[in-house]
Amino acid sequence: MATPSLALAQSEWPNRPIRFIVAFAAGGAADTAARAMAADMQEALGQSIVIENRTGGNAVIAASATLQAPRDGYTFLVDAANQLTNPILMRDLPFDYAQSFVPVTQISSFPQVIAVRHDFPARNLAEFIAVAKARPNTISVGTPPAAGMAHLALAAFEQKAGIRLVHAPYRGGADAARDIMAGSIEAALITTSSIRPPVQAGRARVLAVTSLERIASLPDVPTIAESGFPGFDMNDWNGLFAATGTPAAAITRLAAVAAVSARAPAVRARMDPAGAIMVGNTPEAFANWLTIQRRTAAEVIRASGITLG
Repeated sequence: MATPSLALAQSEWPNRPIRFIVAFAAGGAADTAARAMAADMQEALGQSIVIENRTGGNAVIAASATLQAPRDGYTFLVDAANQLTNPILMRDLPFDYAQSFVPVTQISSFPQVIAVRHDFPARNLAEFIAVAKARPNTISVGTPPAAGMAHLALAAFEQKAGIRLVHAPYRGGADAARDIMAGSIEAALITTSSIRPPVQAGRARVLAVTSLERIASLPDVPTIAESGFPGFDMNDWNGLFAATGTPAAAITRLAAVAAVSARAPAVRARMDPAGAIMVGNTPEAFANWLTIQRRTAAEVIRASGITLG
């Protein structure tokens, strides 16, 4: 049974609009997933959720704005892999991510794919690896952006497959998709939604997906894990974080509402076509997952020498 103080806090919260500070530009996959879930969540919460996009500084600007706000349960951060990579890649950070933020819930996961342009001489992942071994340091692979989850997935794949590729960083997945469609790069590691236009135009082929299991939007495409690299699981993602010191009752209720909204028909109708997997897990499950992801990211970055440049 909840204690009187906890029950009171839960009954009183929220009594005014909630703010989600999103570290990414409006219209992107992470922003779209956050807005879709927030639109459904505000119905259950009885208060509006205001989305505020604060880009720049490799997501540090949004994180700092969240930490500077009152820790009263009305300001939350929508962030992603920056929570894992910034502590390793950036010097003189004004805060410690692991100590300054409390995981609330993972909003969504975005499976990524390894795709090649239509005339590339490989029909599957094994053939791609064979070509890469025969042509080391010559195959250009686009990812968005430098040091993002796609870049980490590419570096991890290179390490496991024993190949050397040429990384081509892009500002966004749409830019990499445009260039693989034009034939400017030979391959790309981008999300399922980003690769759709060149695939539909017959200008690219998908060889494998980075998720642990096959995905509904590409049921015939094997995973990297089942193609000889067991356990490979490196999707892009985004999640909701609170500044440390935010009332536990607010975090608990927000996560519970998010879990329901992640499965809401309106949210699924909006996000399923984009290939997003809505999650809405508990703070504890999200925290445990982040612990593993931090370790994996650190290992990949240090082994491959990834930088933000």
